[in-house]
Amino acid sequence: MADTPETEPGAEDDMPAKQHERVFLVIVDDTPEMTAALRYAAHRARNSRGRLAMLYVIEPEDIEPWMSVGDLIREEKRQEAEENVSRFSDQAAAITGKIPVVYIREGRRREQILQLIDEEPGISILVLAASTGPEGPGPLVSHMVGKVAGKMRIPITVVPGNLSADDIEALT
Repeated sequence: MADTPETEPGAEDDMPAKQHERVFLVIVDDTPEMTAALRYAAHRARNSRGRLAMLYVIEPEDIEPWMSVGDLIREEKRQEAEENVSRFSDQAAAITGKIPVVYIREGRRREQILQLIDEEPGISILVLAASTGPEGPGPLVSHMVGKVAGKMRIPITVVPGNLSADDIEALT
């Protein structure tokens, strides 16, 4: 008979993340469909005993007339990012029962997503939501699915942006 470590019931929840734990990455932004991606990923994380990660990217300003103005704008954007992520983090934790991993970065969104996925081997699925507008699924979804998907090391899940909370619950 092989020796197996014994743990107390519930102790597994206190252990550090396992290498095989699924981590669902959601990009936090101000699009209306983002909440569908967040809900879907949170439910999938909960149901698969995985983890949710959230990335908020602060896009750089193209024009910075004076250094002090640029610093002020950057600080305001950072504060706004922290407030948004905190609000969505609370929503995700209510679904998953775990506080999500949060990343706030500065740079171009597309580049930062790919860089984070490359840097964090634990991230296993990118979850995006498609826009329901007439212009198509949205620039981020179009880029990630059209130009980048074949080069990524993880799958991309795209959910319809108009899914209700009940629809998402039924799907996951």
